[in-house]
Amino acid sequence: MIKEFFKSLKMNEQKISMLLGAFVVAIVGVLIYNYFAQVNKDKMIAEQSEMSKVKTHTVAKGEHLWQIAVDFYQDGYKWTEIAKANELVNPDVLTEGQVLVLPEVESTTPVVAEVEALPELDISRYTVKKGEFLWEISVKVYADGYQWTKIWEANKDKISNPNLIETGMVLTIPR
Repeated sequence: MIKEFFKSLKMNEQKISMLLGAFVVAIVGVLIYNYFAQVNKDKMIAEQSEMSKVKTHTVAKGEHLWQIAVDFYQDGYKWTEIAKANELVNPDVLTEGQVLVLPEVESTTPVVAEVEALPELDISRYTVKKGEFLWEISVKVYADGYQWTKIWEANKDKISNPNLIETGMVLTIPR
């Protein structure tokens, strides 16, 4: 039947075979195109849904990872997670306008060993002694080493790096 139709069009078998072959190639091409178009579409949708979950933060002048971690996670120690997620070579160097990815992190509550609490000193100023750190001072004045950030926040004008405090420095102790 088909052969008779093509004979009526005066086409020989070679032309018919070439025409059918071109038709098959065109159909296969359309199927391959549709397959990859769907794969790319699925990939884009997955990326967009992942991107919508990702939080970012644009660094303002004078910000540092510790403060950003406190602002977003209420835990300054999460600065390492931010540094790791952004593959920062030097976490101490942030530039104004830099966009940081803020990864989702598990909330952890620090485990504190049972320690006999020292009575809180009722002071508003404290003079740093040789070899002291903010943690030790916090234990002395608040009976809680984790409160060292309060002292640091209140004395940021004097302390640029909380790991480096000088002997004789007079610190304000917030209550």
